[in-house]
Amino acid sequence: MYSLLKKILFSLDPEHAHHVALKSLKWAHISGLSRFFTPISYTPRTVMNLTFPNPIGLAAGFDKSGDYVDALGDLGFGFIEVGTVTPKPQLGNPKPRLFRLTEKEAIINRMGFNNKGMEHLARQLEKTSYRGILGINIGKNKDTPLDSAVNDYVLGFRTLWKFASYITINISSPNTPGLRDLQQDDLLSPLLSTLKQEQQSVLLNQKKYVPLVVKISPDLSLQELHSVAAVLLKEQIDGVIATNTTLYRDGVEDSPYAQESGGLSGRPLEARSTHLLAQLHTILQDKIPIIASGGVMDKNTAEAKFKAGAALVQIYSGLIYSGPEIIKNVSIEIPRS
Repeated sequence: MYSLLKKILFSLDPEHAHHVALKSLKWAHISGLSRFFTPISYTPRTVMNLTFPNPIGLAAGFDKSGDYVDALGDLGFGFIEVGTVTPKPQLGNPKPRLFRLTEKEAIINRMGFNNKGMEHLARQLEKTSYRGILGINIGKNKDTPLDSAVNDYVLGFRTLWKFASYITINISSPNTPGLRDLQQDDLLSPLLSTLKQEQQSVLLNQKKYVPLVVKISPDLSLQELHSVAAVLLKEQIDGVIATNTTLYRDGVEDSPYAQESGGLSGRPLEARSTHLLAQLHTILQDKIPIIASGGVMDKNTAEAKFKAGAALVQIYSGLIYSGPEIIKNVSIEIPRS
């Protein structure tokens, strides 16, 4: 069925196609057609003291404002991550800002954290019937100065912790100017320290522990990766997502869209992302669990992530190119450790 739908979607502008796909899923959910999606049987995994029914998740960016959580929950993911959401609504970068490199099974995006704001997300999550593992990915507004970024992240945590199974701190998108600078020690350490204080306050007063996860760039050098890992360990961060999209164009140099600015995702990202994942796993020595994101396109790429040290994996581009069937295929084939 998806092969037919894919032909229609791929005939549309990529951003328009994305909205059509989400609205179609919502219609399937409301009409009851989603009951025909194949249930996925899998041995649950416990990571960050959370029990994931299966280790295949939906990466952030697919549903930034939480408008489609129930529909996406029908697909069989072990967990869903919404966002990136910012304190104030923002339109993001000018269009066109999403490019489909079909022959490479890749995407370049420079969306720029377009979302309806955290208050809208909170209202949507108040209404959702989804009761699975839900990650909420938070970021800063484009017009927030870097030295004030901590305020945006704190506001995000305070507004959304009650809805979250875990909170992801996005400091690695290449599409918000200066955001990746937050991966530097002098900015990262105080940011995470402040958020850990918020986490402990919620634990003390609300008796809920909300794990904090940091999403990092695939473009970090080994020295930078060691530095980031040291801060994650010092601040006792609960998890790390490796990785976000890349600014490099390895494997797509001959594409007509190769010169478009933005982050590259999909199959060409897999090798770079998995290499950094393996390096990070060696550094962390299982002291912090790693969620792998970046180039999970089929059973082979999923297996490579697990072999490199991932505890869980997330899918985004793979869902676009293969449809919901990828969730079942990857879940069936990967090791059941």
